[in-house]
Amino acid sequence: MNTDHLLRCIRTLEASVERYHQAVPDSIDHEIFRNAIVKGYELAQETSHKLLRKALIAFSYGARKLDETPAKNVLRLAATHGLMTLEGVERWFTYQTNRNFTAHDYGEGFAKETVALLPAFIADSRKLEATLREKLGHDQT
Repeated sequence: MNTDHLLRCIRTLEASVERYHQAVPDSIDHEIFRNAIVKGYELAQETSHKLLRKALIAFSYGARKLDETPAKNVLRLAATHGLMTLEGVERWFTYQTNRNFTAHDYGEGFAKETVALLPAFIADSRKLEATLREKLGHDQT
């Protein structure tokens, strides 16, 4: 399982957060990095869920069935197979709920809520990437 794309998403998100905090509030740079955070957050979550679905195939789940499985159930299955902890799954539920609002609200209020979640999200994303890499190997496909 190749986790390089997820790792790149995490690093890009970290850089966006750093630049967001460095930008002058209410400047165009501030807004650009706020938007970059939102998109980076969305991409990291989508990539994580795709990798989890791919990982669960290794535990004899069918790809078609997994494609139809709601994201929260995929997270629960990941915990069942030791890819995440139950506490981690609960945090991912929070991230997913927050992410569902990204399509509707790119304003400052949303950004503040999302930025507050990011340290834990980044740590959990890094942990997931390492777990997938360690348990399921790393290939170049």
